Amino acid sequence: MTSPLKLAAFRPRLIDALAGYDRSRFLKDVGAGATVGIVALPLAMAFAIASGLKPEAGIWTAIIAGFLIASLGGSAVQIGGPAGAFIVIVYGIVERYGVANLLISTACAGLLLFLMGLLRLGTLVRYVPVSIVIGFTNGIAALILISQIKDWLGLSIEKMPADMFSQLHTLATHLDTFNPYAFGLGLACLVGLFAWPHLLREKTRVGQTVRIVLGRFANTAAAQAGSRVPGPIVALVTLTLVSWGFDLQVETIGTRFGGIPQGLPAFALPDFSWETVKQLVTPTLTIAALGAIESLLCARVADQVSGLPRHDPNQELMAQGIANAVAPFFGGMPATGTIARTVTNVRAGATSPIAGIVHAITLMAVVLVAAPLAQHVPLAVLAGILVSVGWNMGEWREFSPAMLRRFSRHYRLLMLGTFFLTVVFDLTVAVQAGIVLACALFVRRMSQLFSVELVALEPPVLTYRLQGALFFGAAAKLDPVVAAVERAPRGMTVVLDAMQLFSIDATGMDALRQLHKAVRERGGVLRVESLQAQPREAFERSGFAAEMAAAAPG
Repeated sequence: MTSPLKLAAFRPRLIDALAGYDRSRFLKDVGAGATVGIVALPLAMAFAIASGLKPEAGIWTAIIAGFLIASLGGSAVQIGGPAGAFIVIVYGIVERYGVANLLISTACAGLLLFLMGLLRLGTLVRYVPVSIVIGFTNGIAALILISQIKDWLGLSIEKMPADMFSQLHTLATHLDTFNPYAFGLGLACLVGLFAWPHLLREKTRVGQTVRIVLGRFANTAAAQAGSRVPGPIVALVTLTLVSWGFDLQVETIGTRFGGIPQGLPAFALPDFSWETVKQLVTPTLTIAALGAIESLLCARVADQVSGLPRHDPNQELMAQGIANAVAPFFGGMPATGTIARTVTNVRAGATSPIAGIVHAITLMAVVLVAAPLAQHVPLAVLAGILVSVGWNMGEWREFSPAMLRRFSRHYRLLMLGTFFLTVVFDLTVAVQAGIVLACALFVRRMSQLFSVELVALEPPVLTYRLQGALFFGAAAKLDPVVAAVERAPRGMTVVLDAMQLFSIDATGMDALRQLHKAVRERGGVLRVESLQAQPREAFERSGFAAEMAAAAPG
């Protein structure tokens, strides 16, 4: 009798985190949440715009999904919201299916994520090979970099295509519309984002130079506090003021989108039908798969940098599912765990999910107060922020010749193949092909580990030693034994030493049956000795043990 399916318990980490919660931890969480909330503002707008959506789609996703993921998730410090990894996916879905269908796909993906967590499938994500993860992550990062060239150079392109080659062709044919002011703002943003973390730090050359220039002011509390302000906020504010003050002729949020609505989003049901859902199976699966992988990878990073109790992967998937199912009804885009904001949250002193909740509240307060000012933000500055995000997202060192030489050919094939497929085709094709290839390479590797060795030939006894796993990928290695039996004198006894045979499947059992048949036809006897637990259980369950016993003499 089979045991009933055991579902995961719904228990948010917030419940456990509040045990023994005190004022000191609350103040730390408020400070961390406020910091991350400010960091999230430019990123949320940039991710939405790069995805082909209005900036408020990213902002309200960061607020609503961020609040739900923090409140209901299985990690103590993970920050959820729109992520750079979704830019390419969302842009392709919007281009092919439209915004309304993106909302339906996101909501359906949310239901899938919740079911994955409920059915305790959170640990399955760990079975995705790291080579595939690095391959598609670097592929997405490369596509993000390419997608931001238009706004960084200020090119006058009405609509960018979704695939890479068409994007490159479109960019090349519009280089004559290059805007030097936009390029200057984007370059200044990138330089500032690189230099800002090093300012006023005595151990860096940049910091030493700045301290010399600033003199005594560098040692003041105001200067030290200013150096801790997030770089994206500094870039956003200062370069927006420069653009507005000098009246630079560059495209802004206001000129493209008319600004950001000042008010709460309205609840709206997308035009839903089962016919539409059936057409959106591929984008739905893509959003769910990427959301699961990204969120659980982010949660593992949070475990490593925070030192807090390990996350619950099933609870995290259920929270991600609820967030993605709810956000689309307010015009939101797909959400997942975000590594950069999560690490910022930890470094700012977060101790519980309260920090993530404060991050969402802070972001909402900033938007409601400062929404009219967002219309002056140059898109080139947001492009500079996203170029920085894309560059930091990629693990480019893994592609260096020195690193590649350290990896096996299987690892290099998976990583580079997944990268190529992600860039040329899309993430769905890349992950599917990567996993299929990984399985094929694994089967090949395991088959190489199985061996059949002739130990002794002392007529009338023929002895072989089996080593490894006798499964469908290795069953053909018994064919030479069958051929040897057919050539041997009649009445031979064939002994298989199975001491080092640790596993056998149905195909391996069928191969042994073929060997047993060949031995019996030659008037001999097959004996299998020293069976381990799994092979012995398989022999008995399949009836092969009884068949050999019945064929044995006497």
